[in-house]
Amino acid sequence: MVFNDNDIKIASDKPSLDIKQNSGIGAQDTFAQSEAYKKARDWGIAVAREFINDANKNPLNEESDYEMTVQRRLLLSFTATVGFAEYAENDDLDGAAQKSFLDTLKAEDVSLFETAQDTGAFSFYYLAFRRGGDTVRRIGQTFAMLCSHDGDPIYQELGEALYCWFLSVVKQALQS
Repeated sequence: MVFNDNDIKIASDKPSLDIKQNSGIGAQDTFAQSEAYKKARDWGIAVAREFINDANKNPLNEESDYEMTVQRRLLLSFTATVGFAEYAENDDLDGAAQKSFLDTLKAEDVSLFETAQDTGAFSFYYLAFRRGGDTVRRIGQTFAMLCSHDGDPIYQELGEALYCWFLSVVKQALQS
């Protein structure tokens, strides 16, 4: 194969701008994308506020089951993550909602933000989520296991209920 000078293009200092300008994206499309991005950010903020409200109703203290409360927060945070992925129109909007969710938690309450992220717990939930079959039941079983109540039907049902409830919160926040 022989190439000539017309086959070779030299990238400018800002190739991503050149690509965007040459991709046919008009002002109206850019506006629609920015509106969708703003909606995704607002969605993440709304879900974070619901998460914070739940945490305020269920504080971490010595009188409560501390481990269960921590696991509740992790399950709700995981549910927000998979809810954003499930209901967002694309990966960019999913990412915008997720970032907005985490940024809001961090800005409102750093300790809450820190208890809402545990990659170990998330790994267990992702295994249950991706395994297929009855996802809700598997999430409930994982919640019970992480609460040190493996096999306890009460904890399993609580985990199932929390997952289903917060997934509906994520969906409703998008529709608002």
